[in-house]
Amino acid sequence: MDAQKFMYVAIISGLIALVFAFVKYSSIMKMQPGNDRMKEIAGYIEDGAMAYLSSQYKALLIFVIAVAIIIALSLENGVMTAICFVVGALFSVAAGYFGMKAATKANVRTANAAKEGGMGKALSVAFSGGAVMGMSVVGLGIVGVTGAYLITKDPSVVTGFSFGASSIALFARVGGGIYTK
Repeated sequence: MDAQKFMYVAIISGLIALVFAFVKYSSIMKMQPGNDRMKEIAGYIEDGAMAYLSSQYKALLIFVIAVAIIIALSLENGVMTAICFVVGALFSVAAGYFGMKAATKANVRTANAAKEGGMGKALSVAFSGGAVMGMSVVGLGIVGVTGAYLITKDPSVVTGFSFGASSIALFARVGGGIYTK
């Protein structure tokens, strides 16, 4: 099998991961979120988490723009690398958003599953919530890196995508850890 076919297999694999994440999210949303008090508290947590994520991404927008300009002006294939950097950052933002949405929805359903069905049921719900984030990262990463290579045919430009995605993930990890404390 030639390299081009492997690229298409990779894209299809990434899309399958994204479909899996969507199916898991849909199954979480069909689960009972608990009583009214649980739903109320979960709503506050979700609102706070999404507000935090929104403010963090707005602050990171300045970083992404500044770094993209530096990349565009300083590298031989700078413009294309900068575009890949921005796309990587956007894919990372999307993965973070999907993951946060799934986590906040799964949290209350995990608590309700523990109350109604015990630890085994709760663990299943919690793993499903985590799987949405994991498969979103994998799917978007594979589709992004492979797509960048298929479009540019230049491995050095693809590093821009990886740098953009990992930069956002790093800041989100540090900031999210601080926020959750």
